[in-house]
Amino acid sequence: MYIAQKLRKNNIAEYLLYMWQVEDIIRAFGCSLSRIKRDYIERFDYTDEQKEEELDWFGNLIRMMNQEGCREQGHLQINKVTLQMLIELHTQLLESPKFPFYNTAYYKVLPFIVELRNRGADKQMNEIETCFNALYGVMMLRLQQKEVTPNTEHAVKEISTFIGMLSDYYKKDKEEGLKFE
Repeated sequence: MYIAQKLRKNNIAEYLLYMWQVEDIIRAFGCSLSRIKRDYIERFDYTDEQKEEELDWFGNLIRMMNQEGCREQGHLQINKVTLQMLIELHTQLLESPKFPFYNTAYYKVLPFIVELRNRGADKQMNEIETCFNALYGVMMLRLQQKEVTPNTEHAVKEISTFIGMLSDYYKKDKEEGLKFE
């Protein structure tokens, strides 16, 4: 919860990736709040009050996962909404002549997006979701200490830079408001 709050404020892309990881953590513990408390939350150097807040947060996420039918796979609605906001901002940035650097970054990663889409099962997946899936997939490979090929490393570096730019524009839009016309 504390990490999520900080990331949501400072970097929406990292927040979304973190929340996807939290969904997987919950699944890894069998959606069991008692196991999450005993084997996960207790490992952190939190006060008793912070542990209770963290436990409540995980409990709410588990309840939502059960209600939304994503105990086994998929994403919570709150995370889908966050992704959709980024997709909408991406579209606005591309359609506006005021953001040529964003357009350049997009066309630089587009071949990677197309290649990833062609490899995946869902050929109609949105470009931004494709980018997030690639970043999350490589993050999981690294956590499992599995090999990441140099080509994949290069693609992920470019995608990461692009998504970082989108995240920066998101923050700027929330704080100051972007002018697209």
